[in-house]
Amino acid sequence: MAIKLSKGQTIDLAKPGGLDKISFGVGWDVAKGKGFLGSLFGGGSIDLDASCILFDSAGNRVDQVWWKQLESQCGGIQHLGDNTTGEGDGDDEVIHVNLKKLKPEINSIVLTVSSFQGQTFEKVENAFCRVLDQSNKPLATYNLSEQGQHTAILLGVLKRKGSDWDFTAVGKATNGRTIDDLQAEAKLIL
Repeated sequence: MAIKLSKGQTIDLAKPGGLDKISFGVGWDVAKGKGFLGSLFGGGSIDLDASCILFDSAGNRVDQVWWKQLESQCGGIQHLGDNTTGEGDGDDEVIHVNLKKLKPEINSIVLTVSSFQGQTFEKVENAFCRVLDQSNKPLATYNLSEQGQHTAILLGVLKRKGSDWDFTAVGKATNGRTIDDLQAEAKLIL
């Protein structure tokens, strides 16, 4: 049974027998319009992008993975591709992390989601992040209820603890269209 995370909550990803791989699934729906005119002109699509920024222990960016760079330099992180609409059920974008393939200097990974076209999160509903183990079993879910004028959310931080890792749900609303726009803000939550 997956843990339902709340903002600021941390889960230890150490597991008996070891946890070599995890995945982050991010999903969302386009907010439905309100009233008669909203139902006529609501809907459409929204292009949210799941990304991650890799940092060393000094807070320096080591690498990044997003729709323009689908794999980390070390090969330990792979983005499965860009969903430009949010249509369909389940995870809209997925990022796989092979913890054993990450370079030793990678100390933390900040997971983000941003609106590439600059649409605000007022137009998003039912947004979530899932943390899955190597057999695709959900370890944790985090519902993103941060609707508003912002264009991005810092979802959470995966941090190294010796040979193990933990994940903290952050849910910090911010602004930015691309991963480059979010780097400074991401460094602040380490």
